Amino acid sequence: MDTDRIGKQIAFVREIDGLKHVLRQSYLMNGSRRENDAEHTWHIAVMALLLQEHAAESALDIGKVVHMLLIHDVVEIDAGDTFAYDVQGHADKWERETAAAKRIFGLLPADQQAAWTDLWLEFEAGRTPEARYAAAMDRLHPVLHNFYTEGKAWRAHGVRVDAVRKRLAVVAEAAPALGPFVAGLLEEAVEKGYLLP
Repeated sequence: MDTDRIGKQIAFVREIDGLKHVLRQSYLMNGSRRENDAEHTWHIAVMALLLQEHAAESALDIGKVVHMLLIHDVVEIDAGDTFAYDVQGHADKWERETAAAKRIFGLLPADQQAAWTDLWLEFEAGRTPEARYAAAMDRLHPVLHNFYTEGKAWRAHGVRVDAVRKRLAVVAEAAPALGPFVAGLLEEAVEKGYLLP
């Protein structure tokens, strides 16, 4: 039995418990409180499985997508959550998250450290079909939360529809059938005053 390897893996498991303490700007769909990163991660992993039939790529490696989604926000344990529409917060986001990835994935045995870091980097680069589909789920999720809370976070931050459309471009690319759904949702959000025109 490789107790050193198991020890490193358990140290990582212990560390990622911290994801439960990272609060996002999105509220739970019932509006009662802000969601945490662990809840977000679980929800988008389920969404990815459920909505896979709408993916542009029929040969999508859904296991890889789910793996990406489960680890993509682990870096926020150190780096914190950066609100999607916070221009200033995005200025040093890459540096903060890269340092966090190095430390947190560095807890793992060397082979898993390399593999999981590569997977995180693949998600961040967004060049593969799996990374694009994972990003589509990650970006669609807070839109659903905002819509069903009557724009609670959007209104608090004065978010405009063009900014949301720009962020959601990957959805229509990675899951074309969801494009019209998202467009309709945003149009309705503007009409109802959840989102600024």
